[in-house]
Amino acid sequence: MKLHELKPTEGSRKVRNRVGRGIGSGNGKTSGKGHKGQNARSGGGTRPGFEGGQTPLFQRLPKRGFTNINRKEYAIVNLDVLNRFEDGTEVTPALLVESGVVSNEKAGIKILGKGSIEKKLTVKAHKFSTTAKEAIEAAGGTSEVI
Repeated sequence: MKLHELKPTEGSRKVRNRVGRGIGSGNGKTSGKGHKGQNARSGGGTRPGFEGGQTPLFQRLPKRGFTNINRKEYAIVNLDVLNRFEDGTEVTPALLVESGVVSNEKAGIKILGKGSIEKKLTVKAHKFSTTAKEAIEAAGGTSEVI
């Protein structure tokens, strides 16, 4: 197979419908829009969710809750994941991103206490759960809040 022999798969390319190009096309004269009315006009039609003047569903439903614009989302790391590092390693957010434990640091790293830790590590993170902190120190390591 050569570059000049490449062809798109059968049926993957469709010729666009050119409206208003004569009676024989099946979409001539009124271009498939019928005769007059809102939908025949340029810019015609209604917005999404419009219900003919009836109060739309999204307005009829009660509004609840609120979104905190200052919310901080932390990247979560569980204790059992930290066992992949060697004894005595200093585990930093940069190391966690580099080793692929977390893909994005977000607003910071939070260490949670799921699983157990067998290695003696120095863990530096933005937040620790109480159980995680206790488990790291019980294993002989240290936890440091950045």
